[in-house]
Amino acid sequence: MRRVVITGAGTINPLGYAVGATHAAMRQGHCAIGPLDIPDLDRLQIQIGAQVRDYDPTDHFTKSQLSLYDRFTQFALIAADQALRQAGQAVVDPDRAGVVMGTSGGGLTTQDDSYRAVYQDGKDRVHPFVVPRLMANAAASHMSMTHGLRGPNFTISTACASSNHAMGQALAVIRSGQADVMLTGGAEAMLCFGGIKAWEGLRVMARDTCRPFSADRTGMVQGEGAAVFVFEEREKALARGAHILAEVAGFSATSDAGDIVSPDCDGAVRAMCGALRDAGLTPADIGYINAHGTGTAMNDRTECAAVRKVFGVSADDVLISSTKSMHGHLIGAAGAVELLACLLALNDGIIAPTVNHRIADPDCALDIVANTARTAKVDAVLSNAFAFGGLNAVLALTRA
Repeated sequence: MRRVVITGAGTINPLGYAVGATHAAMRQGHCAIGPLDIPDLDRLQIQIGAQVRDYDPTDHFTKSQLSLYDRFTQFALIAADQALRQAGQAVVDPDRAGVVMGTSGGGLTTQDDSYRAVYQDGKDRVHPFVVPRLMANAAASHMSMTHGLRGPNFTISTACASSNHAMGQALAVIRSGQADVMLTGGAEAMLCFGGIKAWEGLRVMARDTCRPFSADRTGMVQGEGAAVFVFEEREKALARGAHILAEVAGFSATSDAGDIVSPDCDGAVRAMCGALRDAGLTPADIGYINAHGTGTAMNDRTECAAVRKVFGVSADDVLISSTKSMHGHLIGAAGAVELLACLLALNDGIIAPTVNHRIADPDCALDIVANTARTAKVDAVLSNAFAFGGLNAVLALTRA
């Protein structure tokens, strides 16, 4: 079977405009959650989030480009450019290079602005490019057009598991021989009035900050941004002397087939077991789990119970953290940004912390890396994503 490695990574997210800045913030346990700066904030009950602050799109794109690019597409293109630059000459044959991205909201900012124009401002027309801007595949399509990638190109939307599903499919595409290089990850920009107002209705949002695995948690906090990776067939990467960041060793996806919002422990168990099996690893091989860890009691406790079932006697030896406590929940882009923490663990031996943690939850009695980063030699990691709809997606990575 063809093996797949990561040769490039790029990001723009609340912690930083690049991978280096993001890793530095994770080392420091920096929390990017704060007051939102969006129109009609006074009409929202939830007024906090993790925004990409001080972002000026004109620093990155022309006026004509911005007429086509929603905020989520902008983020994806910035991250993709960084990833390809790091990977170097990864794309030898454009016909064998493609894109698969994850997003939940797609061009939600464009949609929100257009509804505001029509319903609030009474306008009878919207911008002629509203549809190309808001469609979920816009980011992936513009990534392929910008870099001339003519291989497989598609977008996956599975709520909070979107980017993990996308990266799993990129792995499958290369393994199957359909492509040699895939740009993959996720992008999201849901921090607009309509996006926040919709999530308010679920009553799962915190008003202070995000405290995964802490007994005094009050809910999740939304973030925004993107992370993109260059997945490449291993032998081709080695042949051109590429620097390998990690190997994508395994992936598994399962469905709870149960409740639309409540997670099921069995689905998470089967997803983690499947990823380990696909990677040829045992629970004892895993040194770190980047948890889904949303900061809601139901999610945190279900995930910890699943880890206990999968890891058994090894459960107390594996380090666990939720970086959502720092960069917020990026919904469809969450798994992609969280994969950066996995690379930090594998390459630098730094375990990013779960910040804002104050009171141990007896139902989450695992080795939660709380508040301060730790150092540890890690050879293999899992990255968990468990989404509304009962959709579970787990990636296994190993050190190059």
